[in-house]
Amino acid sequence: MTDRFEPAARILKDHQYDSSKLIPILQKVQDEYKYLPEDIMRFIANELEISPAKVFGVATFFAHFAITPKGKHIIKVCNGTACHVKGSSFVINTVKDILKLKEGQDTTEDGFFTLECVSCLGACGLAPVMVLDDVVYGQITPAKAAELIDSIVKAEAQHGN
Repeated sequence: MTDRFEPAARILKDHQYDSSKLIPILQKVQDEYKYLPEDIMRFIANELEISPAKVFGVATFFAHFAITPKGKHIIKVCNGTACHVKGSSFVINTVKDILKLKEGQDTTEDGFFTLECVSCLGACGLAPVMVLDDVVYGQITPAKAAELIDSIVKAEAQHGN
């Protein structure tokens, strides 16, 4: 077994190779790898003696799971009713433009940012809402979103990351 599979093997062992614990296993694996790589999901299926289709099915059914790599910085913009009415689509479009995201692309080419448009962040009174690296920003405007992204880019440049 290569080093790449060791974290998944440890997680499986911690869960006693119990296929009924597939969701918590996948949650821990995603915490470790930051997403669910295809080869790791196949490894899990093999070790749990279940079909890869079952593992992929669970991974793609639940919105919490990501099957593609995410960026270092996660931007979530709410596009639920309250946020949409208050202009979240303008924020989303601005973020897409700043990050140069193409249609169907949610992570920048350099793997630095991921944009997720979500249906609710549970802060309707602050609409429109954006979450940047787990920090909630209410009454966000396109200009404020641009400032926040710019501040991260500048901070990372200072630290040489």
